[in-house]
Amino acid sequence: MEPVGVLLNSSSSVYALQSATAVIEAGAGVALLSFPSDAAKLLLGSPLDTPDALTVARIGGMALLTLGAAFWLARGDEQSRASKGLIAAMVLYNLGAALILGAFGIVSRRVGEVLWPAVVLHTAMTGWCIMSVRFLSHAEEPENLHR
Repeated sequence: MEPVGVLLNSSSSVYALQSATAVIEAGAGVALLSFPSDAAKLLLGSPLDTPDALTVARIGGMALLTLGAAFWLARGDEQSRASKGLIAAMVLYNLGAALILGAFGIVSRRVGEVLWPAVVLHTAMTGWCIMSVRFLSHAEEPENLHR
């Protein structure tokens, strides 16, 4: 059995990250597009009740679905700067989502059933993305290209 550090710092880990991100973000996107009020209630503890809020949630859902599609198409591509850029951008997204949702959970009187699991998921994905970016950066160094 290989140590966790080796498993997280490999091309198979990058492929797994790209695949997991594609499925998670596409799933969240479809949920927000199809059932924005129900998705918000599960996450935040209260439904969306205005057309404006529903529209913004659906736009967010489309953005998440787009991220899912981008990661699905990038699976297996560890060499391009675009793939590395996608993963680096997800560090910002996941970190921001964890902080924003966590802050909401701390100050809100009510939270949805999946708020804290979502905070944990985004925190874990932040770490996985950071490890993958570090692996890809190390793999690009000239002395490591022929190993």
